[in-house]
Amino acid sequence: MSARRPLNGMRCPRAILFDWDNTLVDSWATIHDALNFLMRAMDKPEWSLDETRERVRLSLRESFPIHFGERWEEARDIYLDRFREIHLDRLAALPGREEMLRSLAETGIFLGVVSNKTGPLLRREVERLGWADFFGSIVGAGDAAADKPACEPVRLALSRSGVEPGEQVWFVGDTALDMQCAENSGCIAVLLGSPVSSDEFSREFNRFPPHLSFTDGVSLFRSLEGLRIDGVRPSS
Repeated sequence: MSARRPLNGMRCPRAILFDWDNTLVDSWATIHDALNFLMRAMDKPEWSLDETRERVRLSLRESFPIHFGERWEEARDIYLDRFREIHLDRLAALPGREEMLRSLAETGIFLGVVSNKTGPLLRREVERLGWADFFGSIVGAGDAAADKPACEPVRLALSRSGVEPGEQVWFVGDTALDMQCAENSGCIAVLLGSPVSSDEFSREFNRFPPHLSFTDGVSLFRSLEGLRIDGVRPSS
């Protein structure tokens, strides 16, 4: 997928907000395990890994009422209990992401996380990886009045930065939901990595295409360096 907007003429962002799961860390196996543990407990058919990758986008409070109806709170508790048991032991950064974050942090650009993972679990994972110092804010599901793709978590994440949502903010993620969140917030939508390949995902990305697309953290950082070298540095 190519960038919707060329870098030529674009200003260097003052803030970059990252999705967490499968943008910075590899979480699919853990999510899949916890979901199928839940499905067995609720006497529902298990999902394949491909189905998990295609269906998991919204936060628990948004998606579980759809799948489990009046029992969604019971389902949430079963899922979270299982997830807490296993997520830290299986936590793994995606290749090159720590180096990318370290390099970005050295530029002075404000960095934050906006995720649909439950806030306390998200912050435990950031701490486990030793990445807390990279981020000025870490916002998970339930921390704001609404979750992604609403704009509220973006506003909360930026509240400590002095930067308003808009084109001076890049929102970086791996799904069309992240691109939708960027659009709802007025930010630059940035796809990092290769999205799931399916007809449904293609349709979603057609509705919410990224402004920019990078295959890895190195290419993202080099593009930012190009903007900075061109003389457009983050404002103080």
